[in-house]
Amino acid sequence: MLPDLLVPLAGEYQFFNLFRYITFRTGGATVTALFLSLLFGPVFIRWLKANQKEGQPIRDDGPQSHLITKIGTPTMGGLLILAAFAISALLWTPLSNPYMWPVLSVALVFGAIGSVDDWMKLRRRSHHGMSGRMKMGLQLIVAFFATLVFIQLSPSDVRYGISVPFMKDTIIALGLFYVPFAMLVIVGASNAVNLTDGLDGLAIVPVMIVAGCFTLIAYLAGNVNFANYLQINYVPGTGELAVMCGALIGAGLGFLWFNAPPARVFMGDTGSLALGGALGAISVATRHELVLAIAGGLFVLETASVILQVASFKLTGKRIFLMAPLHHHFEKKGWAESTIVIRFWIIAFMLGIVALSSLKLR
Repeated sequence: MLPDLLVPLAGEYQFFNLFRYITFRTGGATVTALFLSLLFGPVFIRWLKANQKEGQPIRDDGPQSHLITKIGTPTMGGLLILAAFAISALLWTPLSNPYMWPVLSVALVFGAIGSVDDWMKLRRRSHHGMSGRMKMGLQLIVAFFATLVFIQLSPSDVRYGISVPFMKDTIIALGLFYVPFAMLVIVGASNAVNLTDGLDGLAIVPVMIVAGCFTLIAYLAGNVNFANYLQINYVPGTGELAVMCGALIGAGLGFLWFNAPPARVFMGDTGSLALGGALGAISVATRHELVLAIAGGLFVLETASVILQVASFKLTGKRIFLMAPLHHHFEKKGWAESTIVIRFWIIAFMLGIVALSSLKLR
C-alpha cells in the first residue's frame, strides 16, 4: 500500500524515490514488523495469559523438565508474528504484485488452521487438537491452489521444472508431477517447522535464517540483470518477495524477544504452520525448492528423526532415538535446553551458508 501511494511522488521529490528500491523497502518492512512486535507484544501476551489460565497443555510423555519450566506459558503467540508480518508486508509491498497475495494467503490460512488446532488443545486441555487428516487435508487444498497460481505466473521455461543446486542451467522437467511436488514442499515445510518448535527459541531463529537466504534469492531471481549474470532462473516479479522475507525476519526478531529462554509465550501451531507454509510458498514462487531443503536442513533433520523413529518402532519394535523429534533426544541425554537451542542455531546458520553457496554464484 505504501509504495503504491508514494511511488508517483518519486519524480517530484527525491526522498520518495527511495521507495522504488526493493532494498530500501525490505529494510523498511523489517524495521516495521520488528517495531509492531515489540510495541504490541507485552499487551498481547497479557491478553493471552488472561484468556489461557493454564497455558499451553504440556505432554505427560515429554521431558519431565517441561512439566516444571513450561507449565502456564500461553500459546498462540504466532498471531503476533502473523499480524506484524502481514501489516508490514502490505505496507511495503506493492499491492499490484501478483506473488504477494498467494504467499500471504498461504501464511494466513495456514495460521488460521493452526489457530483452530491450538484452540482445540486449550479447550480439551490436551496436546491432541485437530485431527491429523483434517489438518493435512486443509493444508493440501490451500497448497494446491497456491501452486496453480505460481505455475500460471511463472515463465514458460521453468513453469513445470525445478532447478538443481550447484549445477548451472540444470532444470528437471516434472510436467504435471510438479503440482504434487510443489504441494509437498509447501505442506512439508509447514509441518517441518511445526515439529521443530519444541524448545524456547528453537524454531524462530532457523526460520529467520531461511528467510534471510530467500531475501537474497528472491531479489536476485526477480532482477533480470543479476539473474542472467549469475545464471539463476529469472522469475519476473519475485523480487518483491524479498520485502516479504524482510517482514518475516522483523516479525521473527520481535517474537524472539518474548520467546527467548525462558519463553513468555509460545508461537503454537498458529505460528509454526504459517511460517513454514510461507517459506515453502516463497521457495516455489522463486523456483528454488531444493535450496529450501538445504537452508532448512535443520527442519529436515527434525522431520526425518520422527519418520525414522516411527518406522523403526513399527518394523522392529525398537526406537532409534530416546525421543523424537531430535531435540528431545538430546534433552533425554541430559543436555541443557539452552545448549541444544544454541547448537541447533549454529547448525541452521551453517546450512544457510551452504544454501547460498549452492546458488551457482560466480
